[in-house]
Amino acid sequence: MHDHTGFKERIDRVLLRLADEEERELLALHAELSPLSGQLRRALAGGKRLRAAYLYWGWRAAGQPDCEGVIRAAAAMELVHAAACTHDDIIDDSRMRHGRPTAHAAFAAPGARGGAGQRSTALAMILGDLLMGYAGYVFSSCGLPGAYLARTVPLWATLLRETMAGEFLEVLRTRSGQVPQVAESLEVARFKTAKYTVERPLHLGATLGGGSRVLLDAFTAYGLPLGEAFQLRDDLLGTFGDPARTGKSNVDDLRDGKPTALLALTTAAARGADRRLLTELVGRPGLDGEEAAAVRALMERCGARQQVEDMIRERIARAAGALDRVPMPAQARSALRELAGTAAERSL
Repeated sequence: MHDHTGFKERIDRVLLRLADEEERELLALHAELSPLSGQLRRALAGGKRLRAAYLYWGWRAAGQPDCEGVIRAAAAMELVHAAACTHDDIIDDSRMRHGRPTAHAAFAAPGARGGAGQRSTALAMILGDLLMGYAGYVFSSCGLPGAYLARTVPLWATLLRETMAGEFLEVLRTRSGQVPQVAESLEVARFKTAKYTVERPLHLGATLGGGSRVLLDAFTAYGLPLGEAFQLRDDLLGTFGDPARTGKSNVDDLRDGKPTALLALTTAAARGADRRLLTELVGRPGLDGEEAAAVRALMERCGARQQVEDMIRERIARAAGALDRVPMPAQARSALRELAGTAAERSL
């Protein structure tokens, strides 16, 4: 069994050192930057560190040994994730993440130096940009040989391009008036989640380690279905999850009319009064808890929730099968199988 707890603690230590260093640097510039350094620290706290784990095991699958340089490189993936979450929370106007106020909500809180509305949003955008900048710094200064790092430059550009493309497409299609389609929902999931959560971190790690083209192809066959399963599970958590356990709202996705595969399947199955209920309630800014419960009941009744569960299981099985197609150290194969279950089989 892979000691993911121990691995996570190593990543956490790198990020804590970064937060300490950057707090000193920011406060040396100006004392009024204290709220920025505070939110930077909060953005890096907690999390499962899955993206870091995928980079690390991409490196190990290429036959490379454990070392502190790859731990620091892997930590950079968590900075990318923190930046993406900060911007995503602004786009969705999410007020809570992991049970804590999101950055723009914290900047707008009474007594905060940010203020409400556009000003707090602007401050959170700056934080997200800062986090993404730190990701490049942490990765490039990780201590691995420069020739290794140079091999990954095109992949970094690809990772950022795909992530932004997924975010852009989701915003473009949310509340657009179009009927959500499963294929389009999965397309967004592939760009926004599957690639930057699983496939590209694996590619970065394997490329750092000099992995073969065959290994990279196997990681694509593993990463894309698993990343889609991860997003499909997120869609279920975003609608059926218990906020006390998930730390986030289970109404926001319905209120925003987010074009998830869950909503697309429900829309395709709904007829008559059920279809009118969806049209009336989904995407309505004032959607309340009772109305959201009515939509959830419809999703259960028409079989959409079960269909998404079936899609998750099928993708996890496909991902696991892809690992058998290429030689790699047994420890790496075992860890990646274990991570597949961790990534997509999260509790509601």
